[in-house]
Amino acid sequence: MPFLLSLLMSCIVSLVATIKSIGLSPELLHTWLGAWGISWMVAFPVVLVVLPVVRRLALLLVEGPSR
Repeated sequence: MPFLLSLLMSCIVSLVATIKSIGLSPELLHTWLGAWGISWMVAFPVVLVVLPVVRRLALLLVEGPSR
């Protein structure tokens, strides 16, 4: 799950950022793929480190009252 999550999120975010930065130009694909590769190399380890913390926080938010 962390692998696919980081892959898809970095894909979408880097595409949006690249389009915003250079527009729909002929260099878009090449520039975006380079940005995506770098983004994923950062995103995957970050997801592995942050996911346990996020899971605990989510449990605190959705846990019902204790008896």
